[in-house]
Amino acid sequence: MKQAPYAYENRIGIRPISWEDFHGLCKSLASAAADFRPQIILAVGRAGYYPGTLIAHMLQTEIFPVRVSRRVNDEIRYKRPKWIVKPPKDVKDRRVLIVDEICDSGETLQKVKKRAEKLGAKAVRTAVLYSHTHGQNIPDYIGLITDELVLNPWDREIYREGAFIMHPEYVGALEAQGIEPDESLLINAPAFEPMKR
Repeated sequence: MKQAPYAYENRIGIRPISWEDFHGLCKSLASAAADFRPQIILAVGRAGYYPGTLIAHMLQTEIFPVRVSRRVNDEIRYKRPKWIVKPPKDVKDRRVLIVDEICDSGETLQKVKKRAEKLGAKAVRTAVLYSHTHGQNIPDYIGLITDELVLNPWDREIYREGAFIMHPEYVGALEAQGIEPDESLLINAPAFEPMKR
């Protein structure tokens, strides 16, 4: 059953994030988590795979994907997050850093943390690129606290009917604030011609 979209009308303003901003936020999280010395990063997909992968490279740490989501094919289908890919047993006796894109209710982070602890992780901490103000007490490390609508560089555009367009969810979220979506909010990167088709 398809659920109603997130309450985007509660966002105040917009915050487009560039790839450079993303890299800088990951640097801040990597430096904040360095003293914890994580032995494994659990990146929460899909959006947490981006910061999780970069932070794993920065800290030269093993990474495993996990997937907990309310969505199927970009549509919100469930009221509560459902397990799709669970943490591996490799977390046993290890310091684990869980990385996700955003903390809203914190339900996803808490679900992954409980599972890692149940599997015997030595210590578990959490990191997010962004948190809304009402969720800021949940993650251990936060790159940016904001109630703005965050426009990520990796999902801002989709390919539909032969062209790149703004993701319809972002269009709806902008319109909920009375903001007219325009091309200035897209990523300024022309598509390369493929070397082989």
